[in-house]
Amino acid sequence: MGLLEQLKDEYKILSIVGMAKNAGKTTVLNYLIEEAMDEGIVLGITSTGRDGESVDLVTGTAKPKIFLDAGTIVSIPKQLYEFADAGLEILRISRYSTAMGPILLCRVVQSGNVQIAGPVSTADHKEMCKEMLALGAEKILIDGAIDRKSIAAPETSDAIILATGAVLSRSLHKIVEETVYTIELYTLPVLENQFIQQVIEAQENRNRVVVFSDDNFELLDLKTGLGASKLIDEAISEKITHVYIPGAMTGSVIADIHPKKFKRVKFVLKDPTKIFMDYFTWGRLKKQGFCVEVIQNINIAAVTVNPVSPFGYCFEHRVLIDAMTAAIKNIPVIDVKYRFD
Repeated sequence: MGLLEQLKDEYKILSIVGMAKNAGKTTVLNYLIEEAMDEGIVLGITSTGRDGESVDLVTGTAKPKIFLDAGTIVSIPKQLYEFADAGLEILRISRYSTAMGPILLCRVVQSGNVQIAGPVSTADHKEMCKEMLALGAEKILIDGAIDRKSIAAPETSDAIILATGAVLSRSLHKIVEETVYTIELYTLPVLENQFIQQVIEAQENRNRVVVFSDDNFELLDLKTGLGASKLIDEAISEKITHVYIPGAMTGSVIADIHPKKFKRVKFVLKDPTKIFMDYFTWGRLKKQGFCVEVIQNINIAAVTVNPVSPFGYCFEHRVLIDAMTAAIKNIPVIDVKYRFD
């Protein structure tokens, strides 16, 4: 049984998220498309950025093309429609737009290569995916642009497939370490305190930093924690148990908070994509007792590994799979090229 078949009933919408350029994201997408063709699954295909180009615009290396079978539902900006090798039937001119014009929702009527692109905002992606399902797609794959961290956000899709690999480092240990760190962030514990959840939901549109005690809360006059660590530190009295940060969580947000407070206060974020820290900083903070909970975390359906780097070095695929599998629990680790061989 293939990966897509295993995930068919559990997840309707999957985002493919690459940890770096050339981590194998597009190869994974093509693998899943071919598997869907074999299984007779009607796919919806979209992207958070333009894709399907023949050459990677960053490294100059050849990129796999996006080949779509007849029946596939796909999103294409108007200016890219005429460049498709595939025969396309326009089903709907959507209300979503890009720099390349309004997005067309099309059905592939003759198999061929397509350059895909989708909406910029997470909210628009969510709504467009609903439309694609209504048009007949059984499962949707979102090809995530590497510079768009928000593609992993839980409201975008039901789960992600995380693509990692040799491009991250010449060190096997570092590849595994960085991947495990990303997984740790994406699977942070979900806030269980109902009182705090209700307060955050009630003031969502105001987007204020909030501090909580056991039975009370205070909205601070701060719309972000950035550059406000001294004010947040002053607000964390002995009774405070949780601090909600509405925006990004960076080192500067907590720079002036006394480390002793980390052991008794939990920081709450909307989701893990709000965290912008390297794993060295994260590891140091954890040793001090730093703890983060999220309103919603991210489901990781699988991790895919690419043992080949575009910079001229590679790993034996079985070694990389085994090292990653040993470090990651309860998540399938797959080399799709190896599975094809």
